[in-house]
Amino acid sequence: MTDIVRVHIWVKGRVQGVGFRAHVEYHARQIGGLMGWVRNVGCNTVEAVAEGERANVERFIEAVKQGPSISRVDDSKVEWENVTGEFGEFGVRRSG
Repeated sequence: MTDIVRVHIWVKGRVQGVGFRAHVEYHARQIGGLMGWVRNVGCNTVEAVAEGERANVERFIEAVKQGPSISRVDDSKVEWENVTGEFGEFGVRRSG
C-alpha cells in the first residue's frame, strides 16, 4: 500500500518577485504525483500545500527549501496534516 501524506510549508526570505512560486510549481510537476497549491502570503512569505506519496512529498519539501538561485530562504516551517484528497492538480493560487 502506498503511503499518501500531506504537507503544509511556509518559507520566508527573499521569496517574492524572484520566480519562487513558478519554481515550486515546476518541481511539483517534475516530481510528479503531487496535488496542491502555492501562493504568496503577507510580506516575504510563500505558502504551499502538497499531497502525494511520502517520498515525492519529501523531495518536494527539499525543492521548496532550496528555491530558485536568485531567491534566499531565511526560514521555513513544515507541518504534516491529514490528507484530504481535495486537489485535482498542482497550481499557483492568488496571493492570500
